[in-house]
Amino acid sequence: MLATRALLSKKTLAVLSRQPACFVHHSDYGNWGNTNIAVVFSGCGWWDGTDVHEGVYTMYHLSRNGARFQMFAPNQQQMNVMDHMKKQPASGENRNMIVESARFSHGQGMMQLQDLSKLDVNSFDAVIFPGGHGIIKNLSSFVKDGKDCKLHNDVERVLKDFHRSRKPIGLASMAPVLACRVLPGIDVTMGYERDENTRWGNWPHTNMVQAVKSMGARHNVREPYEAYVDEKNKVVSTPSFMWETDYHYHYIFDGIGNMVKHVMRMSTK
Repeated sequence: MLATRALLSKKTLAVLSRQPACFVHHSDYGNWGNTNIAVVFSGCGWWDGTDVHEGVYTMYHLSRNGARFQMFAPNQQQMNVMDHMKKQPASGENRNMIVESARFSHGQGMMQLQDLSKLDVNSFDAVIFPGGHGIIKNLSSFVKDGKDCKLHNDVERVLKDFHRSRKPIGLASMAPVLACRVLPGIDVTMGYERDENTRWGNWPHTNMVQAVKSMGARHNVREPYEAYVDEKNKVVSTPSFMWETDYHYHYIFDGIGNMVKHVMRMSTK
């Protein structure tokens, strides 16, 4: 018995050693590596860049669902640097978005993270924007100009290119602000339309919901663990940390997972 088991193990290892990685990693949407997704970051940290949880959850779910992904960020200065303990600007500090976003990369550094100006729609099947205040501070002027905000030139180009090419766009928490500004008439969710404070959490950013509606978007109420799919425009959004919670991060994890799965589904059509 032991000899037979050892022989089978050797044969299995021999077969696997001759196969590419995709042989051992399957998802709901085919073998690993068939889908290539661009993920756009705006720094590192909820208050001045990309939220750490939303960024990591996005990459986790992409990996789990068999996608390859490439990280991008603008090679420019952030609007400001926030002290995340005091939740106020840190005096005398300046940081670069691509340098800060590199904190999300692992092992490959600049090979994994590229300047957003190099993002070519023809090289990717979809694009995803995790949320965080970098959306309204660094990738747009929303924090200053509200519904009349301007987008970073490359952000506007990327959104229009993917939409024109009928390729999916994934948006988490504040990111629908970007798409709604340049893609009028899309359907999105940013969670609730009014703050309903409960012991589980609250919705402190509902002013953004009113802003995207004034931009011409249609808003759909969803829970933080859900995603809304605009099949016509191939836009998928999830509330994520528009819902503020101290403990229930698994809802955010599940919501981003649902968003990623729908992006992957539409990427394979």
